[in-house]
Amino acid sequence: MADNLLIVESPTKAKTISKFLGGNGFQLACSMGHIKDLPEKQLGVDIEKGFVPQYVTIKGKGKVLTQLKSLAKKVKKIYLACDPDREGEAIAWHIANEIKTDTWPPTEASRNRREKSIFRVLFYEITERGIKSAMHNPGKIDLRKVEAQQARRILDRLVGYKVSPFLWKVLHRGLSAGRVQTVALRLICEREEEIANFKPEEYWSITAELQGENKIPFEAELIKIAGKKFKIRNENESKEIIEELTKTDFIVESVETKERKRYPHPPFITSTLQQEASKRLGFSAKKTMQIAQQLYEGLEIGEEGATGLITYMRTDSVRLAPEAISEVRKYIAENTGNDYLPAQPIIYKARKGAQEGHEAIRVTSIKRLPEKIKPYLTADQFRLYELIWKRFLACQMNPAIYEQTTIDIQAQKYLFRATGSALKFPGFLVVGSVTSDEEDKDKKLPKVKEREQLILLTLIPKQHFTEPPPRYMEATLIKELEAKGIGRPSTYAGILSTILNRDYVFPENSRLIPTDLGKTVNKILISRFPRIFEISFTADMETELDKIERGKIEWVQVLRDFYSPFSKDLASAEAEKAELKEKLQTPTNIPCEKCGKPMVIKWGRFGKFLACSEFPQCKNTKPLGEEEIKSYQPPTPCEKCGSPMIVKEGKFGKFLACTNYPKCKNTKPLNLGINCPEDKCSGYLTMRRTKKGRIFYGCSNYPQCKFALWDKPIAEPCPKCGAKFLVEKKSKEKGLYGKCLNCEEEVEL
Repeated sequence: MADNLLIVESPTKAKTISKFLGGNGFQLACSMGHIKDLPEKQLGVDIEKGFVPQYVTIKGKGKVLTQLKSLAKKVKKIYLACDPDREGEAIAWHIANEIKTDTWPPTEASRNRREKSIFRVLFYEITERGIKSAMHNPGKIDLRKVEAQQARRILDRLVGYKVSPFLWKVLHRGLSAGRVQTVALRLICEREEEIANFKPEEYWSITAELQGENKIPFEAELIKIAGKKFKIRNENESKEIIEELTKTDFIVESVETKERKRYPHPPFITSTLQQEASKRLGFSAKKTMQIAQQLYEGLEIGEEGATGLITYMRTDSVRLAPEAISEVRKYIAENTGNDYLPAQPIIYKARKGAQEGHEAIRVTSIKRLPEKIKPYLTADQFRLYELIWKRFLACQMNPAIYEQTTIDIQAQKYLFRATGSALKFPGFLVVGSVTSDEEDKDKKLPKVKEREQLILLTLIPKQHFTEPPPRYMEATLIKELEAKGIGRPSTYAGILSTILNRDYVFPENSRLIPTDLGKTVNKILISRFPRIFEISFTADMETELDKIERGKIEWVQVLRDFYSPFSKDLASAEAEKAELKEKLQTPTNIPCEKCGKPMVIKWGRFGKFLACSEFPQCKNTKPLGEEEIKSYQPPTPCEKCGSPMIVKEGKFGKFLACTNYPKCKNTKPLNLGINCPEDKCSGYLTMRRTKKGRIFYGCSNYPQCKFALWDKPIAEPCPKCGAKFLVEKKSKEKGLYGKCLNCEEEVEL
């Protein structure tokens, strides 16, 4: 009979740990995540009695809890090895309170008894070294960390449980508001407004192609006029400058060569791993965390058996364990040479507020080469593991060194500059591509001398337009949230999943675009709850939670300070909900066929619809979309029942649906008015979306016909070759234009 019980969260982690502890007086058990939480259908927080949470056993966890209690009675010592973060601490606390007493809340006497037999252990890596180190240094449950998690959970429950019903009354049921998710939605909506309001400005650049005595041409860009920065606003100004330059001598004013170092990035933390996996591997934040969890908990690696491959993946610390640094430095010396090894280990500075008790995300052994373990991993597991392995190795290597040359060329009052660089020493770049940043490429300049007169070969004027800020991608939104102090490593994936699943945002070519629903929800919440959804307030609240964990402030006080102004905003919003609901209605000139009054556009559970403005006297409603369909020829009757079909938007794009739904469930792809160009195909082109949300255009006869385009087709014939349609293109220089796929003729739109 085992004397010790070790409780973890997942069977995978238990399997890996059992290799090191199983049979040595230890029995392992799993909680399968949280066992207790606030109730689903009640607020579950006694606001009047100091925000006391009313925890209940999560549905389906009753058997798990019974089993844990039964096992606990048979052992002398219990070790709680839930994840080493606030959520894990809360899980450990709930388990401890359940397995040793049936009294709730537990008494002081029962707490003291538990402290003697229940221990908290933190596994930052699921390896023999990490497990033995933790087991030799068991501790107690960190109640401050539990209180910080509890405060966050109650805050999120108060906002979600109080604000979401308000949205239901104003718009429709099923919507949700979240303390952090709404701020993320706000950032996306505000960026969309910036883009919509942006007015591009024209400007021109001038590049000179020059040649010296060695006859090798190179380019230099105009950077100053009469010693000052400048702006060429239009083509006429550009022509005037070019005309003057053609009569001017180009003289080398200075040649400067110096070394420039490019340093490696720090090891991964949660946010930077999510960003790089998004940019380089195309992973969503959610997918990245799922795969990282698998690598952390352990996989079967040949003769090694179940092995944890990376350290804990929810962290904001760049700290590395001394033994890990020692191992990676030894590997660098043996495999790349001492030239690549810094004299001293590189210690990276943590950002303010980072929890230094954690390590950065690294592989558990640098000797476990990606290619060596590739046969035991899925393709996605291998790609993420390789990314982490390379980043960890590179972060302890010497910088790359470039020789950078700058040539300044004077042409009377005009100053041109040419810059070039050549890699002198690869440093950490010898590892291979370790970041999605644009990497320096060799651009060598020819040798020239000061005061040397150059030959002007040509002058190249180029038109440009200022551009709006780009829409957020998952990676850049996470970076922005982190920079503003919103959320924590464990929350980013959940935030993004929520706003996508609620249809507040949809991805197009990896960019996050707010839907009409998302914009409307954002507008309502920001106007009615300006304080709690303010970016700085949300960031300050994260700081308050950190203070709770450090024992600097009491958790109840944080909730009191939050709830008092929040309840006033809520009461004010509730009083105005009828007025707000009316404001959200959009008048139309479409007459009601029952009473003749104009109809208005309202929000419903399935989107916008038309309703009579005389409601409740007249309750006539009709689907919205019958006017939109007129832009797609010809109008389409349902071939099954004859009712008109309307345009709807689904997960994979716009489509036609019968208005007689649910009696008739007929749907069909939306006709863009362009026949499929494939021979002997009777289909037409329609807009679709990939599983990742990227829009493309394909044949309605798919899968029989697999014709597809990424570019949007335009129902205009090519003026040169007569092809039936063009595709839409966009560039910085030309703006929006049409292009023929057959003869590549370009047409102004």
